[in-house]
Amino acid sequence: MALAIETAKAGAVRGEVPIGAVLVCDDKIIARAHNLKETLADPTAHAEILVIREGAEKLGRWRLDDCQLYVTAEPCVMCMGAVIQARIPMLVYGATEKKYGGVESTASLGHHPMLPKQMEIYAGICEAACEELLTTFFENLRTAENG
Repeated sequence: MALAIETAKAGAVRGEVPIGAVLVCDDKIIARAHNLKETLADPTAHAEILVIREGAEKLGRWRLDDCQLYVTAEPCVMCMGAVIQARIPMLVYGATEKKYGGVESTASLGHHPMLPKQMEIYAGICEAACEELLTTFFENLRTAENG
């Protein structure tokens, strides 16, 4: 999770909402990314989507059923759908996303029948650090807008 947090911080420097994701397979980092929605003007350029795409490309397969995904915030519905489609068996995330969270907050895809049978979901890992990233980013954004 430390690498996901570091990656999220790099996104904040670029003006992106600081969400970082890391995809691991066989104890090796396959991909890491932060949000690029603003940079790419692409509403699907979430950190989770980017690492799933990169991981699938590097591994040469769309089934990532031996990988783990670490994310600094609860994935949204779109990203959780991608996790399910990629058959990722383990999801670890930090901050709960009360407004857009698709695992357990606004939608309960964490309990969806299409989940991989043995999927493990770990929430609240390094939660305070992950929440602080988001809180600070949005406070600074509001200050700049009102500045």
